[in-house]
Amino acid sequence: MIVSTGIRTDIANHYAPWMFERFREGYVLSRNPLFPTHIVRYRLTPDLVDAVLFCSKNYAPALSRLFEITERYHTFFHYTITAFGRDLEPNIPDEADRIRTLKELCAQVGRERILWRFTPVFFSGEYPAARLIDDFARLAEKIAPFVSGCVIGFLEPFFSMRTRLPGIVPPENEQKRAFAHAIVPIAQKYRLFLQTCKTHATFEDLGIASRGCYTLDAIGSANGCAFLPVRHTGNARGCLCVPARDIGWYDSCPNFCKYCNADRSFEEVQKNMALHDVHSPLLIGSPQAGDEIVDGQQSSYLRDGRQISLFDMFS
Repeated sequence: MIVSTGIRTDIANHYAPWMFERFREGYVLSRNPLFPTHIVRYRLTPDLVDAVLFCSKNYAPALSRLFEITERYHTFFHYTITAFGRDLEPNIPDEADRIRTLKELCAQVGRERILWRFTPVFFSGEYPAARLIDDFARLAEKIAPFVSGCVIGFLEPFFSMRTRLPGIVPPENEQKRAFAHAIVPIAQKYRLFLQTCKTHATFEDLGIASRGCYTLDAIGSANGCAFLPVRHTGNARGCLCVPARDIGWYDSCPNFCKYCNADRSFEEVQKNMALHDVHSPLLIGSPQAGDEIVDGQQSSYLRDGRQISLFDMFS
């Protein structure tokens, strides 16, 4: 089983003590977003967890204890650093602080386990394409030595886009291609591997790979292990990643990035954060009367003789 800590919310940034408590106790509970009374129990032990995936905009709160996980599990890290300011990312540390944290993370886990996420890309009067291209070049010079590559992705429509980003529309395919064409020589200059993330427009003819952000090939190569051939069905429509079990909860991320579709509203996040208990097996709240708790299926993908579900294998 692959465990994710960053799809639904930024756990490493805002809930690191809870995360380390869960791995120390050896299990976690996760509510089903579609059926909230259905809770799945996952055991967090090296014999049942093939890898732990991270995605964050700030690893600083987790750095001092990260070894508690990296010394026991295969790991892979996404670090999102965009060109946007506090008008769109109000609760993200300054760029200099994030890059300093990236260097510290790299020193701990190695650049081969880290991917830089430059996503989502979209354009506005404040952020025209030329500015984002210049910012990508500036960031690439600083970031490239500490990562294995860069993932670019483009803004997609979401339910509260009209109120959060009034007047903004997702880029057209022609705009996407023009941006991709402009950043390829920048990436080549800094020997930065480029790939796309969950987009219907691909640019492989420009030298940009089209694959999942989290693939077993990438995780295995970074950690020196081998996986069975598993279908990468993704975690959302259009996603090419290996399926992962996320232990977070939506509507709980106080980053409050205006382009994020994981939070419905400021009020909902505040309400959920008030329910957070570092000692609870659930990220938000605790099990209630009427909840059904079941043990999750934890098949291994590792090529080491353990069993794997036939539903995960290539047909």
